Amino acid sequence: MHLVVNLPNALTLSRVVAIPILMVLLLVAFPHHDQIAAAVFLIASATDLIDGNLARASGTVTEMGKFLDPLADKLFVLSVLIALVQIGLLPAWVVVIIFSRELLITVLRSLRADRGVVAATPFGKTKTVLQIIAVTLLILSPPYPVLHIPALVAIGVALVFTVASGLDYLWRFRDIWWGTGRAAAQAAEPETAADTGSPAGPLVPAIAERLTSLGLRLATAESCTGGLLGGSLTELPGSSNWFKGGIVAYANEVKEAELGVPAEVLSAHGAVSAETARAMAEGVRRRLQADWGVAITGIAGPGSDGTDKPVGLTHIWLDGPGQSQGRRFVFDGDRRTNRRSAVQEALTMVAECLGALDRSNARS
Repeated sequence: MHLVVNLPNALTLSRVVAIPILMVLLLVAFPHHDQIAAAVFLIASATDLIDGNLARASGTVTEMGKFLDPLADKLFVLSVLIALVQIGLLPAWVVVIIFSRELLITVLRSLRADRGVVAATPFGKTKTVLQIIAVTLLILSPPYPVLHIPALVAIGVALVFTVASGLDYLWRFRDIWWGTGRAAAQAAEPETAADTGSPAGPLVPAIAERLTSLGLRLATAESCTGGLLGGSLTELPGSSNWFKGGIVAYANEVKEAELGVPAEVLSAHGAVSAETARAMAEGVRRRLQADWGVAITGIAGPGSDGTDKPVGLTHIWLDGPGQSQGRRFVFDGDRRTNRRSAVQEALTMVAECLGALDRSNARS
């Protein structure tokens, strides 16, 4: 995960910076401190509604942002809730319920860390908005007693959504705790071509034979598969004779810097698009001076990329001498299955293209 402090990430960090300021405003009594605290709380909370939308609109969604956004939310809201308990505006058991939910989500995310950070869902965002409303009313209830009852009602509704969103996460992460535990065990295993049911299968030897006979070399550019395609190719001994190398370009800035993907392509079409896949394939072929370049970019899951593109959407592009072609897929498995399916389809695409090239050369 690259440390990228762009404007959306800076807005996220501002919520962390606001924590000590709010502690002083809530715990130290002076004229209008409650109103000022409510204003600061609302301004800081508004950044949570802006940073994600801004990142998606500007094409600057990063792994750091996906990780930092929910973390900042937890620190910010829980700190304020603890201060409200301290000044007697909130029962401690409410904070225990909210904290338990956040701890549960953190543990689940840790168990699935090797399969990527899960983006926040609209359900979880609703929970956050309700908590913001409830906390604002609580902060303002001492100077405005008429808000006390609405504040209690808002807290109750926020608690319902907090518990419900926790159950939602439990369901989304059900492969960790449900059934025989096979999925969890698989998640801990290395994803190599030597595994049973490898995406490579008999395709890699066929690709190696055709590339060697034609005197050609292949390069790979990967995003969602994170090097799994290159790993499958190099499981075969002697692969250095026909495999030039690969570039794992997970973040957009790496796609731009290492593969030469134009920023306007990422901004207009997104990281998961045919246009980006094509630019990645052309870029790795050019950068590594290979004869063929194959690229994979997709949304492996379990969460989306914050757009309306479906989980499982994957674009694969193959670029070579005199031809360039791409294919679009929407896989419906879990993260591991989707990644392996993407590799399988990429290998199939390369094998078919090389087979057609073999037949063309034979006819000529």
